[in-house]
Amino acid sequence: MTQKSAKLIFWGVRGSTPTLERDTWRYGGNTPCLELKASDGTQFVLDCGTGLRMLGNRMRMLNNRWTEGHEAGGVEAHVLVTHYHWDHIQGIPFFHPFFEAQNRFYFYSFESKHLGRNSLRQVLEAQLASPYFPVDVSTMTASRSFREVAGGDSWDIQGTHVTTAWLNHPQGCLAYRLDMPAGSIVYATDNEPGVAEMDHNLRELARGTDVLIYDAQYSPEQLASTRKGWGHSSWLEGVKIARDCKVRNLVLFHHDPDSSSRTVDGFLSAARQEFPATWAAMEGMSMTLSDRGVDVVLPKSRLGQRRRIRFAATVTGQSEDGRTFEEKATVRDLSLQGAYLCLSSRPRLQSELNVVIEAGDHDSSSMLSLRAHVVHCEPMREKNQNGVGVVFIEEAEADLPRD
Repeated sequence: MTQKSAKLIFWGVRGSTPTLERDTWRYGGNTPCLELKASDGTQFVLDCGTGLRMLGNRMRMLNNRWTEGHEAGGVEAHVLVTHYHWDHIQGIPFFHPFFEAQNRFYFYSFESKHLGRNSLRQVLEAQLASPYFPVDVSTMTASRSFREVAGGDSWDIQGTHVTTAWLNHPQGCLAYRLDMPAGSIVYATDNEPGVAEMDHNLRELARGTDVLIYDAQYSPEQLASTRKGWGHSSWLEGVKIARDCKVRNLVLFHHDPDSSSRTVDGFLSAARQEFPATWAAMEGMSMTLSDRGVDVVLPKSRLGQRRRIRFAATVTGQSEDGRTFEEKATVRDLSLQGAYLCLSSRPRLQSELNVVIEAGDHDSSSMLSLRAHVVHCEPMREKNQNGVGVVFIEEAEADLPRD
């Protein structure tokens, strides 16, 4: 990362409650937690859902690696909490850096009318209170300070300017905008549109931002009927905000625990028809902001052992520049869940491909047509060739006939 870049990493992207079901693995099952390293090295943590545990493990590993042969170092970070519902705080007891005395954390959130002053401190301590946890807050030895903020506040944290706005969610919720030399992000999870003042304030907050991370828990149909009043939004509302505010990248976030990867795929596909620069948040996904724009990297698929093979295939899809392509390709390895393809085209991450695998004879009975989702793309050693990792969604609707 250069001095003029900032990196955002998604550690938890699921809403309401963690999920373990296999058909949610591709996007991830941990509840909200994001890490942002600003241009000057200042570290931010956005929300403390169950994804916080994995972030803490990585922080410890990196810090221990740095301190080998040096004086004991420590982690310093600014923790921005949107609200106090369980899915946004339940990672607190399992974040190892909170229990190490050399670390320093600065917490920010709002005063709850249900808790009064020092709301965030009370929430943090309650996570380690009897009979809900076996050790109490005295074991949390890291330095901690707390600042209560409200919608409309703004302040500077070293080289980053932070601004807030209220969102429409039961018992309150804050959106945060962080402006850095490398660019800007807006984190607006847990919001239901329909309150004019809050809708206006959110649009003002999001105007011109490089990355808008927005609540897309429900379908537009659910939002208008069975989930109305639950405090969440849809991909369609995110698209409207992104277009109105000239946002550069929209990230669909806070996936419903009952939404399978295929459901999220559908939301993403629909959103991209209206606003092409849309992404669906995925655990391990990173976004690097710089003067060159926003670079997105997705994690490699964790599903299934792969077998090295060489099959011919025909691949159709959309490239990074929006061009539709069709080309002959080589399948380099294959599992029941996905494949690694060798292509001259460079397909767009999270786009959909159709892969027709030719196994053996070239008659229709030995061809398999599959829909696939692009999760990885990298240059190969061969000139003008790209290694493309895909996970299979299902057999294509227009599957070729078989005996």
